[in-house]
Amino acid sequence: MPSNKHLRLTAAVTGSLALATGLTACGGSSNAADSKGAEKVVTVYSADGLKGDKGDGWYDKVFAEFTKKTGIEVKYVEGGSGEMVQRAVREKSNTQADVLITLPPFIQQADGKGLLQAYKPQGSDQVKGGDKATDGKWTSVVNNYFGFVHNKKELPEAPKTWEELLDGKFKGKLQYSTPGVAGDGTAVLIKAMHDFGGKEPAMEYLKKLQANNVGPSSSTSKLAPKTDKGELLVANGDVQMNFAQSKSMPNLGIWFPAKDGGKPTSFALPYAAGLVDKAPHTENGKKLLDYMLGEEAQKLVSEVGGGFPARSDVKPTDANAVELTKLMTGVEIFEPDWADIDKNLAGYVDAWKSATGS
Repeated sequence: MPSNKHLRLTAAVTGSLALATGLTACGGSSNAADSKGAEKVVTVYSADGLKGDKGDGWYDKVFAEFTKKTGIEVKYVEGGSGEMVQRAVREKSNTQADVLITLPPFIQQADGKGLLQAYKPQGSDQVKGGDKATDGKWTSVVNNYFGFVHNKKELPEAPKTWEELLDGKFKGKLQYSTPGVAGDGTAVLIKAMHDFGGKEPAMEYLKKLQANNVGPSSSTSKLAPKTDKGELLVANGDVQMNFAQSKSMPNLGIWFPAKDGGKPTSFALPYAAGLVDKAPHTENGKKLLDYMLGEEAQKLVSEVGGGFPARSDVKPTDANAVELTKLMTGVEIFEPDWADIDKNLAGYVDAWKSATGS
């Protein structure tokens, strides 16, 4: 999964709190306003990674153009994938969000909790089957892949295997975001279970790795700056986000761990978007989803966002697209059993907590 320009590491906390207050205040009347087409606003709850910390991310560009063309203002709230779903669940009796964008398996979790309504945006027919729900509850808007980062200055050659990370030189210099809270943190569990051949051997490994792990982090995007500065040597991430960050973080390198004796692996971790059930501004939400999947916005995914277009008929040739293709060369892509992960995620997270003492 690659990504945007130096994304946001940002004002999610202050901005989210301020926005939350305003949204709560206007909850009930907005449905009526929307039905008359009077309120020109749409609220997006999203996993972090696509908004630039300098206002130069894919979201920044796309939302600005969308507002310019439609007059509809985009209100934006960002956090970890699980965090955004949990917030939407808490607000179910007084819905605030119109569009929810998060990573697997949290988009499936959102659907399972009844947070999404069916809507197939214009252009979604060009999104591959595995990157969208058959019933139209969600569709990918930016494709991405799971990966790790390393500090190229302090650790010029990236580790090749999981086993190398058990070395004492990584003690207090390695960190990964929290499974069950962050999408990329959950991805650590998914990849480890794949690479090690199941839950038990993966947990056995992660138990050993805990000796070097700094500790929990609710947001993956905060780990890249620490890695760039040398506070960490290695951290988890995703291609889109880290590729974008690397444009302003010169010491950041992307790599993909392999099981000792195996090939480097990764899997698709797309930003998947769904229209929120009982959204205050449903029609505006539909318009935004249409715009994000439009050719104009999709052509900016690699150039501006450092990610991969969700539409298979959009094939960018910009410098970022070329570099991203080279980065993924030789990496074996597997497809997780998302139905199993959605069903058993709580159990997998509990097993991780037990193994690591977290």
